[in-house]
Amino acid sequence: MKIAVLVKEVPDTWGDRRIDASTKRVDRKGEVVIDEINEKSVEAALLVKEANPGSEVTVVTMGPSSALAAIRKALAMGADNGIHVVDDGLVGSDAMQTSAALAAALRPGGFDLVITGNESTDGRTAAVPAMLAERLGLAQLTFLRTLDVTGDVVTGERMTDDGHLDVRASLPALVSVTEQIAEARFPNFRGIMAAKKKKVESLGLAALGLPAEETGAANSWSVVEDVTPRPARSGGTIVKDDGTAGTQLADFLAQAKLI
Repeated sequence: MKIAVLVKEVPDTWGDRRIDASTKRVDRKGEVVIDEINEKSVEAALLVKEANPGSEVTVVTMGPSSALAAIRKALAMGADNGIHVVDDGLVGSDAMQTSAALAAALRPGGFDLVITGNESTDGRTAAVPAMLAERLGLAQLTFLRTLDVTGDVVTGERMTDDGHLDVRASLPALVSVTEQIAEARFPNFRGIMAAKKKKVESLGLAALGLPAEETGAANSWSVVEDVTPRPARSGGTIVKDDGTAGTQLADFLAQAKLI
């Protein structure tokens, strides 16, 4: 079985995230890491591989040269090889353009299963998995908290507001997983050393067959009109119960138009 798992380099979730006022996009000048949801996506792919001997896991990312570190970490965890979609013409691409580039990178591979996270922690559109499945003509199972592949059928539990649905699809298929899917393993020293020797293929616009006039911020399908910093949190009000706490709380809720 050929498995592809998508990963993304994002600003460190433990640091302060900022918006670049000039580009109206996430400022990526600080510390960057592989997105945590993608570590779990890689773990899900490796578990499927281990349950299906002879399988191969290819880790795929689109991003600048620094994004190679995200691929190497996934390789250290146990993935077999990587594909790095990198080109200056892709800078600022939106979800539509990103899905087109990733589809072009994945299409020649003939993958049986494509695994993604449900959404990245920087863009948070949660749109790329569905767009990618549509472009590749694959069945899609999204927001899975469990994943199993038996024969040519993939099954899982899909999260809903009221619980979950048991879903299934025939391979080839694309699935997106949530944070509940699995805890990611830590790469050991042997895995880290082995990752340095594993093949990573770099693909630019020319190799993907994508015209430059259809990619990048200047040709984006979506435009950010304006950005506003989130207001600082206020200290709040402490209500001391001197016998009138109930009245004070009721007045507060009424002023906030909550009752």
